[in-house]
Amino acid sequence: DMVTFTPDGMKVLTADEGEPSDDYTADGPGSVTIVDLAAGPENATATVVGFADFDEGGARAAELDPAVRVYGPGASVSMDLEPEYVAVSPDGSTAWVSLQENNALAVIDIAGASVSAIVPLGTKDFAVAGAGIDASNEDRAVNIAPWPARGMYMPDGLAAFEVGGSTYLVSANEGDSRDYEDEAGYTEESDVADLTLDPETFPEAASLQAEANLGKLEVSTASGDTDGDGDWDEIHAFGARSITVWDPASASVVWDSGDSMEQSIAESNPEHFNASNDSNELEDRSDNAGPEPEGLVLGTIGERTYAFVGAERQSGIFVYDITDPTAGSLVTYLENRDWTAEPDTGEAGDLGPEGLVFIPAAKSPSGSDLLLVANETSGTLTVWQLTAG
Repeated sequence: DMVTFTPDGMKVLTADEGEPSDDYTADGPGSVTIVDLAAGPENATATVVGFADFDEGGARAAELDPAVRVYGPGASVSMDLEPEYVAVSPDGSTAWVSLQENNALAVIDIAGASVSAIVPLGTKDFAVAGAGIDASNEDRAVNIAPWPARGMYMPDGLAAFEVGGSTYLVSANEGDSRDYEDEAGYTEESDVADLTLDPETFPEAASLQAEANLGKLEVSTASGDTDGDGDWDEIHAFGARSITVWDPASASVVWDSGDSMEQSIAESNPEHFNASNDSNELEDRSDNAGPEPEGLVLGTIGERTYAFVGAERQSGIFVYDITDPTAGSLVTYLENRDWTAEPDTGEAGDLGPEGLVFIPAAKSPSGSDLLLVANETSGTLTVWQLTAG
């Protein structure tokens, strides 16, 4: 799914997702491949780092935290884990790999070509002030509010950076479900309205499950029944509609951008709030993952460190200042989308930003800091020239 170099250019790492077939009858094991280029590309050697030791009966099975989501029908741990993205530490010794559907990270010792750990990421509480979401596409209005639901971070893009001798990770919390619609396949998707909510935890269930409230929010049936009694004690949505800075040593949250993505769009473009990359319809994605942050890259301009985040559905770029990892802030939101054109006409500009590359001024052909954005839906490549301030 993703390929990256170590900082010295001597190794290439790939995230080998191993997605199931459409009917879920075949599910290849996920892995991370390390390609050593030290003897030159023509003499490259590849080592595949897999997860079979964590399978039932494996040498490390007891190490697997039960909070790591392993739930594919008939799948072993190694088959179920799906590497999505790789971030490498500045010193080139460690890789962190997002296991998106599993809502976890794999930590890889690059020199040893081995798995150091698999750590769950937990959930974000949407009931906290400043971390709310717009959960319904039925009310046709911006309504960002706290709700008694939790977002599984499920990151796609990751990046590692160093501040004051400490290494941090930043993640784009896209969210992704398993939805294989073949008749013999499997889906974990459900609306909140279709869940049986625990009456003690959710005494207001009837009101919550109204379509204009939380009822239309797309959630998982594979987790949330914490006591195994057949009703849902927690509501688990896909993604966190944010970026998060993590302490990779403890997999703890250092800072999260809260609801700032949706708030920014609500302020700058309320007529097309939570639209999709294939539709200009207001709130088309409110019941899913909102703007859907996916791709991410870091860049340093002057003395400031910025995270540039592609919003796959809204089709813009969020820019966050994370110079202080404990107190990030949204700087601006960039958009090169023409909302007067329909997405399928080829006239709508950039749709579905996927891959991002930052080119510092010192290496730029123009002498300016540049941001390159590959837009998957529109098939366009855009170069942004960046100016501090």
